[in-house]
Amino acid sequence: MAVTMNMQAAKTNLAKLVNAALAGDEVVIANRGVPAVKLVPYERPKKRELGFVPGDEDIPPGFFEPLPDEVLLLWEGR
Repeated sequence: MAVTMNMQAAKTNLAKLVNAALAGDEVVIANRGVPAVKLVPYERPKKRELGFVPGDEDIPPGFFEPLPDEVLLLWEGR
C-alpha cells in the first residue's frame, strides 16, 4: 500500500509512517502537495573483510616501511 502525506501531517504521524515503511509500504512525504522524499527502511552495510589481494601473504617484508626522503620529495613534486 502506498502512503502519501504532507509535511505537517507527517510530523504528527512520524511513528506511524516509520512503521508503515518497515512493514514494506511505500511512504512518500510531500511538500505543499509535491512529492519530496521517500521513507525507506535502513539497511545495515555488510561487514567487509580486510584483504583485497588474493595471496596477500606474499607481501615483501619492507612493504610497510617508510619511504626514503628522496622518494617522498618526488611525490611532492620537488
